Amino acid sequence: MDRELRVVFMGTPEFAVAILKGLIEEKLNVVGVITAPDKPSGRGRKMNQSAVKKFALENNLPVLQPTNLKNEVFLEELIELKANLQVIVAFRMLPKVVWEMPEYGTFNLHASLLPEYRGAAPINWAIMNGETKTGVTTFFIDEKIDTGEIILQSETEIRSDETLGELHDRLMRIGSELVNKTVHLIATKKVITYKQPSKEEKSAPKIHTETCQIDWSDDLNTIYNKIRGLNPYPAAWTTLHNQDEEINIKLYDVRKEYSKHELSSGIIVSNKKILKVATKDGYLIIDSIKLAGKKKMDSKSLLNGYIFHTNSKML
Repeated sequence: MDRELRVVFMGTPEFAVAILKGLIEEKLNVVGVITAPDKPSGRGRKMNQSAVKKFALENNLPVLQPTNLKNEVFLEELIELKANLQVIVAFRMLPKVVWEMPEYGTFNLHASLLPEYRGAAPINWAIMNGETKTGVTTFFIDEKIDTGEIILQSETEIRSDETLGELHDRLMRIGSELVNKTVHLIATKKVITYKQPSKEEKSAPKIHTETCQIDWSDDLNTIYNKIRGLNPYPAAWTTLHNQDEEINIKLYDVRKEYSKHELSSGIIVSNKKILKVATKDGYLIIDSIKLAGKKKMDSKSLLNGYIFHTNSKML
């Protein structure tokens, strides 16, 4: 006889919404949703709800938003939900008192093939490092970050021109299917787990502003991978030096052109139709760009009204 599941779901961003939606569509009994507290954002500092909270409220699911996961009031509220399984997607690190609570355990969905790319930004780093494959993993949570016993994995190729946004959306769909399969195994008492390999893994630390800065002394492929691994958010940035002004800019859609030239890395080559930057082994062609204080635009639109002077350069 299958187990009667009562599930608490924990998550915050859009990535987690697709997983929660998949559980609802499978008619799973989601008895509560835990997400981040509302935060002020924008110029008006209006309080903004997480993507998961918005979806949960639209589907009449109980929502808890603790600032402290060890808070006694929150723990009492969590106990009252009488969950026997917790599903975690893109949330924060849980204290032992929380992840040990449900009878059938607490499992997490991580957007990499563990043990590779443990950490906060696995999709970004897989692309930035030029990986050709990645995937998603479900695993039972333990004391450390992303180290618990693996339940299931699903692998997929990374296209050579795929951006963060595109891969994020694909892994979201693959992840939803994997979570549903994992829940089914738990419900039917067929879960078999295995310990993560102890091999040296590549890490996926949080992305900071300095992480996103382009180093024009790098080779063309490294620069290209960094930009697509940060497109659309938070976006790779650099400083444009054009005659007497310096402007911070963000780069989005780019292409590679391998060719020999005598220009210094960072030098801009442009005409009315194309904008490209010299690298040590070719040119980076820029198709979309955002100047500080302006909206994102395609390069042809920029070139219609913006003049790049001789020896203009990306720093």
